[in-house]
Amino acid sequence: MSTTPYIVWFRLDLRLTDNPALSAASKAGASVIPLFIWDPGEEGKWPPGAASRWWLHQSLASLQAELARRGTPLVIRSGPALETLRSLVHESGAGAVYWNRRYEPALIARDQKVKEALQQDGMQVQSFNGALLREPWEIRNKTGNPFQVFTPFWKTCLAGPDPLPPLPAPATLRPPSSPLSSTPLAQLGLEPRIHWTATMRQTWMPGEVGAAAELKRFLSTAFTSYGDSRDRPDANGTSRLSPFLHFGEISPRQVFAAMKNHAESAGLPASEWRSSQFHTELGWREFAHHLLFHFPHTPDSPLRPEFQRFPWRSNPEWLKIWQRGMTGYPLVDAGMRQLWATGWMHNRVRMVVASFLVKNLLIPWQDGAAWFWDTLLDADLASNTLGWQWSAGCGADAAPFFRIFNPVLQGEKFDPQGDYIRKWVPELSRMPARWIHRPWEAPREILGPCKVTMGSTYPEPLVTLFSSRERALDAYQKLKTSKGP
Repeated sequence: MSTTPYIVWFRLDLRLTDNPALSAASKAGASVIPLFIWDPGEEGKWPPGAASRWWLHQSLASLQAELARRGTPLVIRSGPALETLRSLVHESGAGAVYWNRRYEPALIARDQKVKEALQQDGMQVQSFNGALLREPWEIRNKTGNPFQVFTPFWKTCLAGPDPLPPLPAPATLRPPSSPLSSTPLAQLGLEPRIHWTATMRQTWMPGEVGAAAELKRFLSTAFTSYGDSRDRPDANGTSRLSPFLHFGEISPRQVFAAMKNHAESAGLPASEWRSSQFHTELGWREFAHHLLFHFPHTPDSPLRPEFQRFPWRSNPEWLKIWQRGMTGYPLVDAGMRQLWATGWMHNRVRMVVASFLVKNLLIPWQDGAAWFWDTLLDADLASNTLGWQWSAGCGADAAPFFRIFNPVLQGEKFDPQGDYIRKWVPELSRMPARWIHRPWEAPREILGPCKVTMGSTYPEPLVTLFSSRERALDAYQKLKTSKGP
């Protein structure tokens, strides 16, 4: 039994269940000081974007309430991590600091510095894995190097033991003997000053309770059909767990355990659910963190160095049109408007809008990644980097550059009745399914009754698909034939 308090430093692990750092501190018999430090400057070039800050505010409010139910307050402080921790140690007499690891390059360096300094101060410091099924350094190929292709990476992961069962949330937590000062959550300024979050508030319930509800909804309604329905933006066929996983309101071990229990109770053989597409999606999340850990330059630079020479075209006007969802291609515009309104975009549509930006418009993938970083609620540096480099053909296991998504054909295949388009591009809501994905081709007798005037009520296509595709392929051919330094 410890006689000194333990500080549990919360970061992207804003939950009580399956929280290894919190569980270890609680089991030590110590009083627990839950701490959150707000210092976006320590995140390097990637501080949380506007949408992420909104979610963070809601999640911290939820965490405060859950901790209060167990008898201890959340201490919120602002400032550099080491300075803040040392100050709190001095105030509280704490003898240990526990946290769950993060994997962004700037924060790995920061955490190592903090750990060494606190240990020199005589503190007990321990970090835990609370975010991944496997640590990035645990998985290597046969030559001892990190993987750059997903399939052998995931096969290696699957060959290992199953993840450990999730840890239960502490029933109670012993608070420190004396109250500690805490910054009011509102003073962090995480909520946006402009009112663009109304739809997000209607769409999401951030926090551990919301994460559990979303997982339950998915398993009971969409899990068994996930392989077939996950590509349909007009249906609620995905898990929508990505924001909750990013903020650590649910752990991948919890998701794995719930999936396993649900599958077994439904009588699914192990070979079926272990090879399911949803389980594989957890693998892609692991792969993204594996890549970020081993190739920390990739948020800014391509993994494939020859793409440093790719002839991207900076075009702020086209970039803004894409951001606003006014490209004249309904599936692209629907996705970008869904993103702005809800902070989330269906994964199939993410691939389409990314392909359009980097291939049809030849705008650098870093510009798209930056916009997603600011507007996505699930803006995760590892997954965002993997996704954009995959789309641009310059990353690990990337789609070949010559694979260019046709937004018309993609819409007709995955939103055949145009329901997704009608929801997010309401000016086309009266268009029949035959023409809704290609309104510029519709005859006047269709456009008139549908109240659509191309170039007025809805924009003409920004570029033509054929010519922009040829331009992209020509740029790629020049890259292949050029010689780099």
